[in-house]
Amino acid sequence: MKKVYYLGTCTTCQRILKETGLEKKGFILQDIKTEKITAAQLTEMKQMAGSYEALFSRRSMKYQSMGLKDKTLTEKDFRKLILTEYTFLKRPVIIIGTQIFIGNAKKTIEDVKKSIAKTK
Repeated sequence: MKKVYYLGTCTTCQRILKETGLEKKGFILQDIKTEKITAAQLTEMKQMAGSYEALFSRRSMKYQSMGLKDKTLTEKDFRKLILTEYTFLKRPVIIIGTQIFIGNAKKTIEDVKKSIAKTK
């Protein structure tokens, strides 16, 4: 599978899509704001990532406003929060075959580029 979960209004996601050329390389793009993540999709991502926490973004504005930084969250909490509020998914999430790449760190994007080059 070649899929990208991203936020269409996020300039960082837009830059990464342009920089990597994923649209032109046959990747399925899912804008998580207009097409919500399903429970099955999130479960699949979790199996690849190892935990829901790995998929969870603490940079979300709602993380601060909901006072979540002062709470101890469980895997069940992370799952529920991501499913109820799209901004809690760390973006972008890029799936290439059996590999998952989460977030926009420079090293992550370099790894995506290397993985794409190998699959040509």
